[in-house]
Formats: sequence, structure tokens, C-alpha cells
Amino acid sequence: MQKLNDHALQYIAQYFQALAEPMRLKILHALQEGERNVGELTEISGCTQANVSKHLSSLAKSGLVKRESRGTCVYYSIADTSVYTLCELVCNQIGNRWAAEAELRNVFISNAKILHAD
Repeated sequence: MQKLNDHALQYIAQYFQALAEPMRLKILHALQEGERNVGELTEISGCTQANVSKHLSSLAKSGLVKRESRGTCVYYSIADTSVYTLCELVCNQIGNRWAAEAELRNVFISNAKILHAD
């Protein structure tokens, strides 16, 4: 990571903070298929409209989603598709970690069975 001043680090922390909420990740995942309005996102997420709107506001403030008014509806879409590259990188890392942990658990279970068999 290049040398960053305190202002830049604060901005980066806010970006990651926007991604640190499971409901926001769920919304971003839904928007990966294309733009949606609050009603559609409410249905997909299973949350209340007020809750979805709150999360959309946070995502918009962080520059991750953009909004477009059309008549009485507001449609949301991804403002920065590079967020999906970041999410894929994190998901792959977590998948690798889970696989390693599962392998380690299997070793412990096998050893425990051997010890109890004696």
C-alpha cells in the first residue's frame, strides 16, 4: 500500500465500513444483475423499505451505488463495478481459509477416532 495521509486513510476506512454490513452486501449482490428500485430490493432482501433505504443511502454516500429518479420511482445501480472485483478477492480468500480449516478439523477428528479406538 502506498504512503497515505490521514485524510486518505479515513476515506478508505469509510469505504470498507460501507461494505462491513451483510445487508449492504446483499443489496450489492442484487444490483449486480442490474438496476433495481427500493421495492424490488425490499422484496429480494426480506427487509423493510426503511431499512433498505437506509442502507442504500450509506452505499450512495460511499460512492458504491448511484440513484436515478424516474417519475415516482428511484432506481439504484452500481456506481463502481470494481467493488465486485474486491468482493470476489475477499470471497476467494475466505473460501480458501474455510477449506484449510475444514481440512484441519478433519485431521483432528481422524486423530481423535484413532485415540479413542485404542
